[in-house]
Amino acid sequence: MNVLVILNDPPYGSERSYHGLRLALSLSQQSDVELRIFLIGDAVSCAVAGQKPPEGYYHLGRMIGGLVHKGVPIGVCGSCREARGITDERLLPGAHGSSMQELTDWTRWAEKVLVF
Repeated sequence: MNVLVILNDPPYGSERSYHGLRLALSLSQQSDVELRIFLIGDAVSCAVAGQKPPEGYYHLGRMIGGLVHKGVPIGVCGSCREARGITDERLLPGAHGSSMQELTDWTRWAEKVLVF
């Protein structure tokens, strides 16, 4: 099954992106699932390298790194990044600058689209 997870919320302050990534990590363990993640709006900050959340707090950068390690593509909306001053160099390894066209292509590819 092809699954696209779209995250909209910032990495911290709301738990929506955290829960979306938790589900994505669980889905990535399923042998019959091919997964893609798209970060849009404030969620683009989830893919910024060098995050230092407080001790004992969830770490979205590590969660994304775990997905990248499993070969899951992580698209980061280009216009949303630019609006927030996030350059390609600031992205976590494995996350890539993306576009609305790629999101369109991934949506057409997906059998299920989950939005957080």
